[in-house]
Amino acid sequence: MARSRARHNPADGKAPVRRAATVVAVVFLLVGVLGFVPGITSDYYDLRFAGHDSEAKLFGLFQVSVLHNIVHLLFGVAGLALARTVAGARAYLIGGGAIYLVLWLYGLVVDHNSGANFIPVNNADNWLHLFLGVGMIALGVLTTRDRTAR
Repeated sequence: MARSRARHNPADGKAPVRRAATVVAVVFLLVGVLGFVPGITSDYYDLRFAGHDSEAKLFGLFQVSVLHNIVHLLFGVAGLALARTVAGARAYLIGGGAIYLVLWLYGLVVDHNSGANFIPVNNADNWLHLFLGVGMIALGVLTTRDRTAR
C-alpha cells in the first residue's frame, strides 16, 4: 500500500522535470555512443581526438571528435545522476542549457578552421547548441513551474 502512494509522490521518477532530465540524458548518451559508430558517423576514419581537423560527422551533419563524443557521454551520465532528485534534474536542465548557450556563442565567435575550435563545432553544431540551450532551459523551467509557484 505504501508503495502505491510512493508512485504518486512528486519526488519520485514520475515528476515531470525528472522524466525530462532522464530523457535528455539518455539522448546525450545515445549521441555519444553513435559518434563512435562507423556509418552513422560519416568519414569515421577521419575521427580525431580533438580539434577542427576531425572530419567525422555524426549523421553526416554534426562535426564530432573523440573528445566531443566523450563530452556527450559525460553529460548523459551527469544527467542520469542529477535526475534522481527534482532539484538536481532542474539544475541539470537549466545549467546544462546555459552551458549549451555558451557553446553556441563560442561557435559563433571561433574561426571554425582555427586551433581554438578544439571541440570541434561547425554551423550545424551551432544551431543544435542554440536549440539545446533554449530547449533545456525551457524544460527545466516549465516542468517545475507549478512547484516553484507554491
